[in-house]
Amino acid sequence: MRRSLDLYFRLISIQLRSQMQYRVSFWVDTFTTGLLNFSYFASTYLVLERFGSISGWQIGELAFLYGMIEAAFGTMDMIFSGFDPDFFAVNIRQGSLDQILLRPVNALTQIFGSAFVLRRVGRIAQGLGVLALSFSLLNIHWTMAKLAYLPVVFLSQVAAMGALFMVGSTFTFWTVQRVEAINIVTYGGVEVMSYPSSIYPTWLRGFFTYILPFVFLNYYPALYFLGKADPHGMPVFAPFLAPLAAGLMLFAALRFWRFGLRHYQSTGT
Repeated sequence: MRRSLDLYFRLISIQLRSQMQYRVSFWVDTFTTGLLNFSYFASTYLVLERFGSISGWQIGELAFLYGMIEAAFGTMDMIFSGFDPDFFAVNIRQGSLDQILLRPVNALTQIFGSAFVLRRVGRIAQGLGVLALSFSLLNIHWTMAKLAYLPVVFLSQVAAMGALFMVGSTFTFWTVQRVEAINIVTYGGVEVMSYPSSIYPTWLRGFFTYILPFVFLNYYPALYFLGKADPHGMPVFAPFLAPLAAGLMLFAALRFWRFGLRHYQSTGT
């Protein structure tokens, strides 16, 4: 484990040095990424200026939902860059995975260290900025339990979305190309978690509750932090299921990854 961690940090340091070779390009890319993603929240703000609320959620409460998932997804997209299905599919087509499997080092360590897109800090920063805005707009009653649980929810969101990246990459063992359905679920899931689940039809809410448990990753924890009532009548412990939901998703993704790796056949490139 220690050797793998040491190797991982060495690989990441190489990635960081290479990306900082052209610093002006890096900072421009980072700034524009953050600005583009912030424009999505700005459009929601303009809508609320006209209509006041969405399903009873004010701008500060929506900013909490949006800021949490945006910062978490940006962090995941940076850490799990090696498992981005678009990037991973290129490795499959070019035969790079064959080289990884031939080395006497854990494949997961190599893949995690193969990409670390630092410019994702733009998305992370704008997510944290919106989250800070929500704190200024809301009068949240912070307790020690809430302060301790907030980073747990954040890490749960990172792990859960990273699990979807791993599943999408595993599918490319057989498809060679990326599977668009995974991107729809991953990036679409971010959009779903940016708004209260009460605005969605029953079938869609059921899918993101019992099939992909996204509502337990952001919406129900938000109810706990903001002190809002649950309109769906879920059990009182529902806001605290975020680490369990993320753990199950990551466990299933790792099992699927190992299954795919055992049945991997090179493209012959």
